[in-house]
Amino acid sequence: MSKNTSLLDLIGIEHNKLNFFQELQNNIQELTTLNLQSEDQRREIAAILDGITDVMMVLSEKLEIISVNHVFEQLFPGINPIGKTCYSLFRNVDHPCSECPAFRALSTNSVCKETAIFRIDNKNMQFDMVASPLKNPDLTENRILIFKRDVTLEKEYQAKFYQAEKMATIGVLAAGVAHEINNPMAAVAGFAEGIQRRLARLDDSVPEELAEDLNDYTNTILKECLRCQDIVKTLLSFSRPIAADFLPVDFNQVAKDTLRLLDHQFRKRKNIHLIIELTSPLSHIYGDEAQLKQVILNLMTNAIDAVGESGEIHVKTFTENNQVGLKVSDSGCGIPPENKDMLFEPFFTTKSVGHGIGIGLSTCYNIVSEHKGEIIVDSSPGKGSCFTVLLPIQ
Repeated sequence: MSKNTSLLDLIGIEHNKLNFFQELQNNIQELTTLNLQSEDQRREIAAILDGITDVMMVLSEKLEIISVNHVFEQLFPGINPIGKTCYSLFRNVDHPCSECPAFRALSTNSVCKETAIFRIDNKNMQFDMVASPLKNPDLTENRILIFKRDVTLEKEYQAKFYQAEKMATIGVLAAGVAHEINNPMAAVAGFAEGIQRRLARLDDSVPEELAEDLNDYTNTILKECLRCQDIVKTLLSFSRPIAADFLPVDFNQVAKDTLRLLDHQFRKRKNIHLIIELTSPLSHIYGDEAQLKQVILNLMTNAIDAVGESGEIHVKTFTENNQVGLKVSDSGCGIPPENKDMLFEPFFTTKSVGHGIGIGLSTCYNIVSEHKGEIIVDSSPGKGSCFTVLLPIQ
């Protein structure tokens, strides 16, 4: 490489990072081999490294940090990483991470890529990691060049896009299923009402006990038909926007009315301790009261199922950042990490047969999205779960 051919030529290759990393590695090795130690070249390399917006580290074969760039210092201010192992610094463990691409990069002598989640400042952050081996006969041991790019926001938007795509697909399916159910249910309800009308004209010729039984049966049929209609409405909520006009809603009153529906559940399970903390005054929001009650009802039902026969459920409303919020937290079994990404998928459920078909949280997601809000889940196995619903104040 001549002195006029600089590493600055590599900066324009942002659209293909793997090629960028490989070429950067080759040029760094070439500079080391040729021992070009002029001040101009050192400044040139320093300028290029400062222009990289990813965290960059050089590790030893023992995964000890030899050097870092300025982005690392921005992410971890006040920490001197030199000499520390990457796994002790990022993971706070005493052994290398199983997903670490550095070992693969050294053994295969190729650029390796991996995506991993790290806990930084009490929040989970996702990074795309690229490891490139720096093998040079003039060095006493090999080096590993690591790039870590923060893709947290990108992954979040990607997950929301995939979720919206799934909901659109299930909406088409639900609309077809709902209409197919409506037709036979209308026939069943119509014939049940017809039987009741005929019974009214046959009071004298039908024994009283038989008439009472038939009235009881037909009333049950009609009641169950109405329940099926509610299920159909839930399915239809997947397929089209909420038709009702949004009106000012007192979220505290919505929560109170919904909790009143669950009084019988808590009377049966006396070992479940319910804590209600409703912030007052609470700003009104615009929404569909019936749909919002359905969200709270689903979250509360799931919390009751999670705690089982005994435990604690905490319901709280609050105002934060021009949003009205509701938290439903429980001391139940928690959610395994592998299930978190599937919670809002239609028909995904961990409940046994007969205790749910997995459309409750999907319905909640759809309703909250229509209200321009979001649902946040925080859960750990054995430590309970917390579902937070945030709705904008308009």
